[in-house]
Amino acid sequence: MVFMGVDVGTTGCKAVAFDPDGNILGYGFREYKVICDRPGWAEQDPEKVWLLTKAVIAEALNQSGAKEEVGALSLSVQGDAIIPVDRNIHSLHPAILGMDYRSVRQRDRCGELFGDRNLFHLTGMRPHPMNSLTKILWLKENAPEVYEKTYKFMTYADYILCRLGAPPVIDYTMASRTMAFDLERKQWSNEILDPLDIDRELLSEPVQSGETVGEMDPKLAEELGFSGKVMLAAGGHDQTCAALGAGVVRENIAIDSHGTAEVLSAAFRRPVLNDRMYESFYPCYCHVKKDMYFTFSLNHIGGILLQWYRDNFGSAEVKEAEELGMNAYERMISKAPKGPSPVMVLPHFNGSGTPWCDLDSKGAILGLTMSTTRHDIVKAILDCLTYELRINMETMRKAGIRIDEIRCVGGAARSPVWLQAKADITGCRVSTLKVREAACLGAAMLAGTAAGEYPSLDEAVARTVRLNEVYLPDEASGEQYDRKYAVYLDIYGTLKDINKRI
Repeated sequence: MVFMGVDVGTTGCKAVAFDPDGNILGYGFREYKVICDRPGWAEQDPEKVWLLTKAVIAEALNQSGAKEEVGALSLSVQGDAIIPVDRNIHSLHPAILGMDYRSVRQRDRCGELFGDRNLFHLTGMRPHPMNSLTKILWLKENAPEVYEKTYKFMTYADYILCRLGAPPVIDYTMASRTMAFDLERKQWSNEILDPLDIDRELLSEPVQSGETVGEMDPKLAEELGFSGKVMLAAGGHDQTCAALGAGVVRENIAIDSHGTAEVLSAAFRRPVLNDRMYESFYPCYCHVKKDMYFTFSLNHIGGILLQWYRDNFGSAEVKEAEELGMNAYERMISKAPKGPSPVMVLPHFNGSGTPWCDLDSKGAILGLTMSTTRHDIVKAILDCLTYELRINMETMRKAGIRIDEIRCVGGAARSPVWLQAKADITGCRVSTLKVREAACLGAAMLAGTAAGEYPSLDEAVARTVRLNEVYLPDEASGEQYDRKYAVYLDIYGTLKDINKRI
């Protein structure tokens, strides 16, 4: 039997067909736009996303050559977007994305009505304009004609599943990100919805990730090229699916997803809702694995800082890379000095991420001398982004979440220099994965478990997740980084007031 995982992200969608051992048989990818025509707004055409999602499913299926063998499909989706739909599951308004912050007033009102800490202890989410509930309130107050016509307010999880043929259901991971879900009882919270006069019938039915929720519509299956019945399984938030695809189904392991931003995600057995979690802006929501919970740290500036350096200072390395037929980033990093950089970078070029979430913080380069080279700055970017990672790991540890092993996906997973620095700076074993499409693999594992191929997600991980390269901390190098890290810890606090004045 073959299983398909579909990842519907913020700027593109992909579908991957896997055999039961986690080998890739077919792949499809398409990009789409985010519409930002007003400050703080970020919208998307969900109908366009649906058409392109169909296209990648058909492409992956055709490439796999397994039209009669695909037994089940599941989804990994971007978080927090809201799509009002009619009874035919056609959108009534552009999708309001998680990165859309128009609902600040609604966020503030929720905080005043319920209390910030009470909301966090009940739902695992601090009041924030990215939360789906605040976007529903915005539509209710600013687009009443849309609100009145709405059959369901959906995320991409229930929207795509419904278009595929399932009834209106939403998995626990996505429901628990809305700020309207009782994390302990695993149901929509009347304590929140009733005072806001939001009918819970406007929301899809919450179900466990990996639960069988229906079959693909036969006409759609024929259109896409499937020859047999395709079971549909409830999927999950993209971070939780990527964690599953990396084998993060037990405590003390984390996945470091390093793209434009850097996200460090961890799983645990009981909800962690203490003051340290709240003050550090860490969410607590459901993992795709039953009876496990999930959190992540967020650094808005990850790989994009290397891109900034490349575009502004790296023209020589770009030219050399073109002549040598190699990646410009590889060329930049290959020239970086070994060990800790003599200079430091505060990578708050778009404010700080967790655990401070200080939007007034600014980036800085410190320790410059006449002997400083641009290669020192490249290494400082690698070092200091990893110092930020360590700060979040230590903060999570104080909240009760210990991380001993890191599994890396994304851009940083292609750089041996950076991976070794991560091991030396954090003191953890750091590894890469043979299957880089972790989110799609996680979704496919949910599909395979629903179809009975795997008795449990633990056994699915044991069968499909394989480590590639493993990097162990070097004690001598780690001591050098420790001394630099002690200095780095003082930089943000020292510059905090100056950056506000700037």
